[in-house]
Amino acid sequence: MRMTRAVLLVAGSVLVAVSSGAAAAAPAGQCAALAQPGKVAWPDATTRIVSAIGHEAEAAPAPQLPPGMPPVPALELPAHCEVIATMHERTGVDGQHYAIRFHLRLPEKWNGKFFMQGGGGTNGELGDAIGRLGGGATPALVQGYAVMSQDSGHANATNTIPARGGASAFGLDPQARADYGGTSLRPTVEAAKALVVAFYQRSPRTSYFVGCSKGGQEGMMLATRYPDLFDGIVAAAPGFALPRAALAEAWDTQALAGVIRAKGQPLTLASLAGALSAADGQLVRRAVLAACDKADGVADGIVADYTHCTSDRVLAELAKITCVGDKQDACLATAQVTALRKIHDGARDPKGKPIYSSFYWDAGWGDDGWRVWKTGFGPVPSINVAMGSPSLGAVFTTPPTPLPEDNQAKLDYLLHADINAEAAKVDATGNGFTRSAWQDIGSRSADLSAFQRRGGKLIVPQGVSDPVFSVEDTIAWYREVDHRDGGHAAGFVRVFPVPGMGHCQGGPATDGYDAFAAVVDWVEHAKAPESLIATANPRSPWPGRTRPLCAFPKVTRYKGNGSVEDAASFTCT
Repeated sequence: MRMTRAVLLVAGSVLVAVSSGAAAAAPAGQCAALAQPGKVAWPDATTRIVSAIGHEAEAAPAPQLPPGMPPVPALELPAHCEVIATMHERTGVDGQHYAIRFHLRLPEKWNGKFFMQGGGGTNGELGDAIGRLGGGATPALVQGYAVMSQDSGHANATNTIPARGGASAFGLDPQARADYGGTSLRPTVEAAKALVVAFYQRSPRTSYFVGCSKGGQEGMMLATRYPDLFDGIVAAAPGFALPRAALAEAWDTQALAGVIRAKGQPLTLASLAGALSAADGQLVRRAVLAACDKADGVADGIVADYTHCTSDRVLAELAKITCVGDKQDACLATAQVTALRKIHDGARDPKGKPIYSSFYWDAGWGDDGWRVWKTGFGPVPSINVAMGSPSLGAVFTTPPTPLPEDNQAKLDYLLHADINAEAAKVDATGNGFTRSAWQDIGSRSADLSAFQRRGGKLIVPQGVSDPVFSVEDTIAWYREVDHRDGGHAAGFVRVFPVPGMGHCQGGPATDGYDAFAAVVDWVEHAKAPESLIATANPRSPWPGRTRPLCAFPKVTRYKGNGSVEDAASFTCT
């Protein structure tokens, strides 16, 4: 039965909801008590509770999903206390009101542990604090964890300014940029843990973080700069080089613009979407598979031996399907192959020095999840343009360049950007910014020694076909960590490349896996994961197929017998 609630005003503006029936369950009463003065020993005196609501078991709110994504199954949440709190309320140098808000759910049947879910994109959203997990795993709240999320110091609902970068407008305020980069993490985590202590009368015995993309950047920031806060971290598709990856988004857009120019067409969002059609993407996929699929022992549509899928191999196959003369459906235009090669080789300065990273060739190149970032399609604009462009201008460079909330203006900005000059602005200070965007947001550090000393464990899954953050860069980072640790990094950090997978999910891949259970097992039972068992998504060419995802440097290889649809037929070598 869903409880009936009466809403009361207490302590000024604090909203508390309590049960109106005899089942005034523990979470409702305890929730109300949290708002009492002195009940919570706040580490930061600016913290205040905005609302505290007790819930009996009830259906979870449906999550907001990107266009085209299938709905997620209905979810029943346990009885819990839901708290929204705020801190560091201020007026920024841009005249905007800012605060750091966090969201915490405290289950009635607590397992004694704490979980934080990461954010995404430009953040600015409070998050649902449910702790949804990949691979069909039970959400953390339902497992009994106290679950927290936060907005990183700005709110899209109030800080979005169409004339000054839209949702990226917060980048004009130095403190808001720093909070987005990571300075919001410690105060919100410490405040949430203080609430845990006030509610349960004891501290959590272990703490975990799970995030992807910007959430992965937050995970890396926690491991490198705030290593005392979490015992286990899953930092998937980590945006630890976000400002430089944004430069690569501009580079890629310029590369694909060459396809449109070769056609003699004006450069618009619509024409950019035609730079590589879905059919062209399938041609690219078939060329990559022809070059590299069999290297892992079986032709199964997955390039498991991704490090050996070289340009020499792939370009030879692309040459076979490059049009002689006009573009035809069965071949790729020369300008398309040129653009693909530039994207693979990565953003570079005029002397050829990498600005970001190159990308591995993979069978997910040209997939819808890859193209939505690079070119867009149909009514969906390129994410590199719609989000990457204003973020590069307003958040990742100094001084910030606010862009109007107009996609054509965003595209024009990327097309005319001097990548080398923009790269210098990533490391620049001035105009009220005493720290560079790289110092504020970059978390690509090989020094995890403090995290390692306290026994922390870090798992880093990432799609090999990730179109925005290069898994090749992530692997290069891991090698740096391993070198620094004398070849022993696998004792506390493991990277799990996912062949075929795009950004965080999707693609022709076995992208359904439970990295969270693996990091818990590692932290609590010293069981280091050699592989993660993954299942292919319903939109893949082989729904339900299973594979082991191997910890780098090992890759998945066919044993020589057994079904190619079954993980048991493969091993990590």
